[in-house]
Amino acid sequence: MLALLLIGPGFLLSVPTFAASDTIALVVHGGAGTIRKSDMTPETEAEYRAKLKEGLIKGYLILKAGGSSLDAVEATVRIFEDSPLFNAGKGAVFSAQGRNELDASIMEGSTLMAGAVAGVTTIKNPVIAARAVMEQTRHVLLVGEGAEVFAASVGLEIVEPSYFFTQKRWDSLQRVQELEKSARRQNSSDRLIDAGYVLGTVGALALDKEGNLAAATSTGGLTNKRFGRVGDSPIIGAGTYANETCAVSATGEGEYFIRFTVARDICARAEYLNTTVGEAAKEVIHRVLPRKEGGTGGVITLDSQGNVAMPFNTAGMYRGYVLSDGRPVVAIYGDQ
Repeated sequence: MLALLLIGPGFLLSVPTFAASDTIALVVHGGAGTIRKSDMTPETEAEYRAKLKEGLIKGYLILKAGGSSLDAVEATVRIFEDSPLFNAGKGAVFSAQGRNELDASIMEGSTLMAGAVAGVTTIKNPVIAARAVMEQTRHVLLVGEGAEVFAASVGLEIVEPSYFFTQKRWDSLQRVQELEKSARRQNSSDRLIDAGYVLGTVGALALDKEGNLAAATSTGGLTNKRFGRVGDSPIIGAGTYANETCAVSATGEGEYFIRFTVARDICARAEYLNTTVGEAAKEVIHRVLPRKEGGTGGVITLDSQGNVAMPFNTAGMYRGYVLSDGRPVVAIYGDQ
């Protein structure tokens, strides 16, 4: 039996699906945006592909051994949070105040339980904190200092804010702020400046041997973000969602993904319009989001049969999947 896999704008690939008792799947993304081969050195491209594969293999081995989808997405996202390549954890971008302010969420499809943290600056792995919120409190979202106090109280690893510093992200902040000053002198829009610097949010989806789906997303947000801004990644139904039949993780300009409740909308369309999750995702990303106004980005999706879709409306998206055969596939550009 074949399933339809959407790996980029207009690029379709048929991949095998498996009987329900045999099916496991893991899907990842590392952010969507202006990602072109002409701007990438061979060495940098190889680094991204290797790290995506590392995350896929980590999650796959958990699923192959009978582990839960929740364990798989958490472990996979931790790989990306610990890498300076992505805008999450160690590689997070800087806010206008020169801080790394991190957001993350996680959701279990079979129970609809979810947890999230936002605006944290000392939690080494925000995705672990998100899971702790889900499992050890009656809340869904904790923010800022309260989230950090909670994380420390349950024994999570706390680091100095300097742990998240990378020269590359700091230099990006300086460039953006210089452009901002220039644009303000010309009465240009501040929103347009921020929109031009959307970077690599990470996410993972998994289907385990019990047929349970899970989703997790982690980010550092926008370069030069201000006023305690929180994007879609920690918002259940916007940047992250999972139920019994559908899982979604998003990346892009979060304000639009919040306004259009992108993650939940995809699952709802699949359920109520009797369409596939992949077709629903394609519709939302390519037709519902107002791209001309800034609604750019992409999603990864996974259904309870192990079918994968990864549509995006930008030049590229770091992405990949591994199915029951254990062979990881990664892609970066619109044509892979």
